Amino acid sequence: MGFLRGPFTALLLSFALVAGIVSPADAQVRPAVATDASGKALKVQGSIVVIEPDIELSLVTAGGMQEPRKEWSDAARRLYPQAVRRQLAARATQLPDFDIPDNLDPKSRLGQIIRLNEAVARSIAMYSAPGSALATKKDPTTGKPRMDWTLGPGVSELRAATGADYALFTYVRDSYASGGRTALRVFAMIAGAAVGSYIDIGGGLQAGVATLVDLRTGQVVWFNLMAKGSGDLRDEKGATTTAATLLRSMPL
Repeated sequence: MGFLRGPFTALLLSFALVAGIVSPADAQVRPAVATDASGKALKVQGSIVVIEPDIELSLVTAGGMQEPRKEWSDAARRLYPQAVRRQLAARATQLPDFDIPDNLDPKSRLGQIIRLNEAVARSIAMYSAPGSALATKKDPTTGKPRMDWTLGPGVSELRAATGADYALFTYVRDSYASGGRTALRVFAMIAGAAVGSYIDIGGGLQAGVATLVDLRTGQVVWFNLMAKGSGDLRDEKGATTTAATLLRSMPL
């Protein structure tokens, strides 16, 4: 997958920082489920295809710069879908994963659908946060954010290509502190403690977004946003943990 990779980086890292991720013990998830006309959460019924995830892993240098690491990212792109399939195995009918061609034209019908989901996922992440709900996305009774996003009927193109009832999209950015960054972080904490304050310049972060789209209607039926101060997608155990966190509360 070539033309999609990258756009989610700023959004995911910004959320992680705003969420107050300051230590490996911290973790936040923000799931949301679409409801039917009566207000009941929709139940996912049908087959699910895992769309090739948009994942990038980076090294955080001493100066705080993000250096993408291809070998780490390649490992995560292989291990994460495997972990997702294990998570879904007992709960949903799965179809073969759908790999996005590296040469897929962004202007093609399929390219437009994938890019549209990316834009919609960004919108949900921004406007489903407490205090940020759009007036048109609020429940008239409770005033709380309502999951009411759709990709429209054009998703039939993706259904024809996969044969699935639902498509699971995932975007993850994971970073790991270098030795220099870790040392600088410890020094900052010690210096802060000496003057009676807490200073953390930050290290690695893991943040991700997942959406489940009904390919029969285009409706986004489930969404989750995750931010953690720890995690490692470079090995099977870490990928399994991340998949479990990001797929939490999926209505299966």
